[in-house]
Amino acid sequence: MAPLIIVSGPSGCGKSTIIHRLLNEQHVPLRLSVSVTTRKPRPGEQAGVDYHYWSVPEFEKAKDAGRFLEWAQAHTNYYGTLEDDVGPWRAKGVGVVLDIDVQGWEQVMRRCPDAVSVFVRTTSLATLETRLRGRATESEDAIQRRLQTAQIELARADAYDHQIVNDELETAIAEVRTIIASAFAAKQ
Repeated sequence: MAPLIIVSGPSGCGKSTIIHRLLNEQHVPLRLSVSVTTRKPRPGEQAGVDYHYWSVPEFEKAKDAGRFLEWAQAHTNYYGTLEDDVGPWRAKGVGVVLDIDVQGWEQVMRRCPDAVSVFVRTTSLATLETRLRGRATESEDAIQRRLQTAQIELARADAYDHQIVNDELETAIAEVRTIIASAFAAKQ
């Protein structure tokens, strides 16, 4: 069974950038599980690539049917990982990366204790706020909600297997690459 890698961190910490860079390198058989969300796509996002965009009733029906490995409600929307987007790939020898929040991490770790967890952060909330504002995709209220959530998430960071400070992107990518390589080596 290939490894399951959980990557969490506050919005704006750079986790998606790190993940996509590593997926493009193809050093090991690795794929990103595409999460389901009920939020609307941001400019430039593609259905089936960035997220599966579902209605609230669609999400709730799948949740009630037990189709999610994990799910959470965050920032007024649902997010979740479909079980059938993880297990079959791992069984084929392909590592699966989950880009999920702390609530999701807790659920997955209960069900998949062999998962490797990585928390990505910046050195300060001020750096995080600068990044969120630099996106220019969210209202002031949304930015403030994300910063409040970040404080809650940062309080849980010590419970993860690894913490990566992403103040220098290339260094952060190298550190996560090493963690993933070690996870594959441990599964052989």
